[in-house]
Amino acid sequence: MRYLLRRLGFFVLTLWAALTINFLIPRLMPGSPATAIMARFHGHISATTLKAIEVSLGIDTGQSVIGQYVTYLGNTLTLNFGVSVESFQPVSQIVAAAIPWTLILVGVTTLIAFVIGTGIGTIAAWKRGGKADGILPPLFVIGTGLPYFWVGMMLIIIFAEVNPWLPVALGVDPGINVGFTAQFIGNAIEHAILPAAAILITSVGTWVLTMRNTMVTTLAEDYIRMARAKGLPSRRIMFDYAARNSILPNLTGFAMSLGFVVSGAVLVEDVFNYPGVGFQLIQAVQNEDFPLMQCLFLLITVAVLVAVLLADIATALLDPRTRSAR
Repeated sequence: MRYLLRRLGFFVLTLWAALTINFLIPRLMPGSPATAIMARFHGHISATTLKAIEVSLGIDTGQSVIGQYVTYLGNTLTLNFGVSVESFQPVSQIVAAAIPWTLILVGVTTLIAFVIGTGIGTIAAWKRGGKADGILPPLFVIGTGLPYFWVGMMLIIIFAEVNPWLPVALGVDPGINVGFTAQFIGNAIEHAILPAAAILITSVGTWVLTMRNTMVTTLAEDYIRMARAKGLPSRRIMFDYAARNSILPNLTGFAMSLGFVVSGAVLVEDVFNYPGVGFQLIQAVQNEDFPLMQCLFLLITVAVLVAVLLADIATALLDPRTRSAR
């Protein structure tokens, strides 16, 4: 319980720091973001919209800095992030529409990459020095050095232009209504194949290499030798002793990856025009949509913090020694 309270305290403190930094960013910028937005539209923007932008950014000339900070925290807690200056829609509505696309594509793909990479790394380490160890890790690690966008463009050329087998852009064909129908699900899967493949190719190698190297070190520990001396089955030693302890250091890295799932594989979503959070982030930066940018940055920070907290809890459950650490 004490360990859990410490981690929760760290989470709350870090979240408060992130909120404060997000509040200060518009004030550290030269000039006023609201004025810059107004200039971008050549003054053709209503006073109500300008006021909404100022409030969403926590900038209100009629309040003190402390008052603005309190208002900003209240708006954040109530999920009131203001209005997008590009579409004039509520920011919370735009983000809510983009999150499911990113969670399904990048979240599921990241989980699959972690499972596949961890499994291959386990087998390669257990058979170190053999053919599996000599072929599999180098083969998958090659993809790690390839840029997301380059892999995406190669997949588009091969499977969409030269061989028009798969759709090249968007999350679903225009005219198909979003819903739990066979037509929508099937079409969405077709649109997700190429971006998912780009993420898998460039991320599996990381988990293969880290799991393989960690497990090789674990296999040299005394308790592994003791398990072998007792005559325990090889499968039990590999999974219950070696793999279980070797995967612990990878949990934090996996949690960070899950946290950044919310931001999406930004370049992949941009290449495929996939309607996720990453694509929205690029559009917000290009259009100088400050309310949307501020909301997305905060969302990514919170997602990473929550993922790391869950990883700490999982590590404590799998390894009781961490709970007794002071």
